[in-house]
Parts: sequence; structure tokens; C-alpha cells
Amino acid sequence: MSDLVPFTGEPLALDLVNTRPHTQDGPADLIATAEGLRTWLGLQADRLGGALPEGGEARLADDDLAAAVSAVQEVREHAAAAIDQARRGLRPPEDALRGLNRAQRAAPAVRELAWDGAAVTALPRRDGPPGARLAAVLAEAVAELLTDPAVTAVRECAADDCVMLFLPAHPRRRWCSAARCGNRARVARHYRRHRAVGSDS
Repeated sequence: MSDLVPFTGEPLALDLVNTRPHTQDGPADLIATAEGLRTWLGLQADRLGGALPEGGEARLADDDLAAAVSAVQEVREHAAAAIDQARRGLRPPEDALRGLNRAQRAAPAVRELAWDGAAVTALPRRDGPPGARLAAVLAEAVAELLTDPAVTAVRECAADDCVMLFLPAHPRRRWCSAARCGNRARVARHYRRHRAVGSDS
């Protein structure tokens, strides 16, 4: 993985789409490799509901992880296309919806019942290879966002060189991160203002 830090903290579906940031060198893909995917899964482990083996992403075999890369990337592409339209109040592409449904069907969730010594528990479990399980959990997260009325509030960062998506908690939020893009925008505005004042004298 590159030295780029994945943008996280948004709904899982947006965090997935945000694994394709723009950099000074052009678009980047933070989950293009097994190592990149392992890093991203480590940041998301508590949100992946039964898709990872006991012990998390560190327990995934390298071969399983390499196979999972393409399944996760496919869900990301369908998610990006569907969210882009839905956030504008438009119909998502039919092939994106079919792809997300296919990913969910490949490893459906079962609420597995167990006795924990004091009560019955019901935890989600999915069968199948790790790539199918990860793709199913991620496709389900996309489905949750797409069916939430809040999807129309999803915004793209206002910074010229940023493509990150976010779901603002406050209607005045303009940047994916005040520390990342917000600060850069304020510095650039300050520089332009002082440069204009200097050229007037």
C-alpha cells in the first residue's frame, strides 16, 4: 500500500468508495493489492459483521486476500455508480444494482444462534470464501445507504483536487475533513488574499 492514509469514519459504503482518492500523481487505488486491502480491512474490522475469520484481517491467508481484492473492487465499482446517481435523486444504473444483489446472494447472512452461558445470542455468520463474504458485507452496507433517505445528503468534498464523499452531520460542512482539505483551502485563500493585497501596493 502507498503512504496514503485511507479516509475513514463515514458510512462503510462511502469508506469503500473513498479508497480511490486523487493524488498529485493522479487517481490512486488503496485496495489494489492484498496488502492494501489488509490495511483497509484492519481499519474497518469492527464494522464487517462476520466477514472476517476469528482474529480479524490478520488471520486471512495471503491467497484468500489476493482473491478477495477483485471481489471487493467489483463491489466498490457498483457502489460508486449507484451512490453517484442516488445522491442526486436519480435512478442508479441497473447493472450496478444487479451486481450489488449478486454479491449479497453469494454469501447470505445467517443469524447463528448460540448459548453463551447465560443467554441465547444471535450473531451474523456467512459461509463461503473470504472474498465472497467480504463482498457480501460491503454490498449490504451499500444497500443500507442506498435505501436510507440520507443518501441524497451525500456530498463530494468541495476541494478542487478531492473526490472524497461524505455524509455531513452539519449542513454547512463542505470538506471531507477540516484537517485535510479544509485547512488546505483556508491556506490557499489566505495566500490569494495576501498576494492580491501585495500586488495592489
